[in-house]
Amino acid sequence: MSCERGIFTVLELQNLIWRLPDGEAIVNDISYKATSKLIVITGPNGGGKTTLAKLIAGVETPESGRILLDGEDITDLNITERAKKGVAYAFQQPVRFKGLTVRDLLILAAGERLKETSLCDLLSKVGLCAEEYIDREMSTALSGGEAKRIEIATVLARKAKLSVFDEPEAGIDLWSFSRLVETFEDIRNNTDGTLVVISHQERILSIADEIIVVANGKIRTAGPREEILPALLKGEYTCSCPKLSGGACR
Repeated sequence: MSCERGIFTVLELQNLIWRLPDGEAIVNDISYKATSKLIVITGPNGGGKTTLAKLIAGVETPESGRILLDGEDITDLNITERAKKGVAYAFQQPVRFKGLTVRDLLILAAGERLKETSLCDLLSKVGLCAEEYIDREMSTALSGGEAKRIEIATVLARKAKLSVFDEPEAGIDLWSFSRLVETFEDIRNNTDGTLVVISHQERILSIADEIIVVANGKIRTAGPREEILPALLKGEYTCSCPKLSGGACR
């Protein structure tokens, strides 16, 4: 499958539904076929964005509907099985791994031994100095922002077909955030991987190929960035997205 930015992985969502135990539909009959390499999902807090990301990654299983990756139905595969198919996921709150160093995690993620230059490059892309972090343990000694950046680096090391990032800006300082945005652009322009990013940040929205606005468990609007972002910034989809001037997503 080709597009103006090269090869990309086709992600298709068909009538996805996921409910809380009390019956409330957090994802309510969502269907969408991604047609480009960098898709940003935005919308109000509690609108269903993170749940949708977890459904794509296999952390959660839909009550009904299907998820297709390059035409293959992966709906019933768990997160480990999807990882083998080329799906990577960065949690909003990173998991800690006591006893494992940053080096260990990056090598495990890559599935091969990595040269020091490759390790340094991965950490540099998320704003960390390899000399300071490469042999540190992934424990509670790391700050939330440090753990977040290291987890993002492990996703980058995977070189996955489909990488899902849930609010990657959370806990990251401004300089590191700028490097992360550059990294997303580099992945889009120079690799075959497809990115799905959950974000409120205007700068991330501004580099998207497609924007999907999710609120109250449904897609409110979706399409090319050139069409959707100006409307978001004008407040045409009014809600409480604090990072966007004018609000977004009614």
